[in-house]
Amino acid sequence: MALDFPKIDPVAFTFQVLGHNFEIHWYALAYVTGFILGWQLAIYLARRYAPGTRPNKDDMDDFITWAIIGVLLGGRVGYVLFYNLPMYLDQPLEALKLWHGGMSFHGGALGVICALIAYAKIKNISLFRLADIVTTVVPIGLFLGRVANFINGELYGRVTDASVGMIFPRGGELPRHPSQLYEAAFEGLILFLILFAMMHSNKIRNRPGTVAGAFLLLYGGFRFCIEFFREPDVQLGFIFEQVTMGQILCIPMMIAGLVVIGWARRCASLKT
Repeated sequence: MALDFPKIDPVAFTFQVLGHNFEIHWYALAYVTGFILGWQLAIYLARRYAPGTRPNKDDMDDFITWAIIGVLLGGRVGYVLFYNLPMYLDQPLEALKLWHGGMSFHGGALGVICALIAYAKIKNISLFRLADIVTTVVPIGLFLGRVANFINGELYGRVTDASVGMIFPRGGELPRHPSQLYEAAFEGLILFLILFAMMHSNKIRNRPGTVAGAFLLLYGGFRFCIEFFREPDVQLGFIFEQVTMGQILCIPMMIAGLVVIGWARRCASLKT
């Protein structure tokens, strides 16, 4: 028996301006809400755990713009390069049409990393302290984004005979894993709780970069495992037998996480 897919309209609400109808989708609201909640929590963390030091509230207010640009630009460029390069080489102008969809988390992550490095350099503040705060709040947006993917009936999982199988409107007649919800739970909720708990530890906070490294390592690990349940992108399929592009991109992410954690530990030991 397959579970019924909930019939939720991807359009949250519509409104009319000067005789023109406009639609606001849940996916767009997920992005906006994720940025707002993440920004406010980042301010809270900066005030509570680094009072009188930088990054402070003003830095968080400034960096939100950098983060938005990094996510949108990096996510789009990453999707073009990692997932659909041949098509965009034939139709390069399509890469500019963001409303047609197509964003890569790994590309967005690279965009934010570049924004973090540039902002910390220009503002002369600790890169790792800034990264610890920012990565703690990122799972909020990941959670909301994956829920929105589920509402849209996209990025569904592989065919399954498990009791959690669900028939998606665009996924054919066979039940599939609701992998969007797996990702929302592990890459969103669980990852957030782990990182938020780490930020409450004085020992960990005194090793700047540890939380950021844990984010890279844990997200990469969660995503790598969940990819076994997720249907690979139709235009790519499997890269090596049962290995997907998402899993390949997670490997350097996990390695980078281990390197950052090791570097943070080494730097802390040199100060003691």
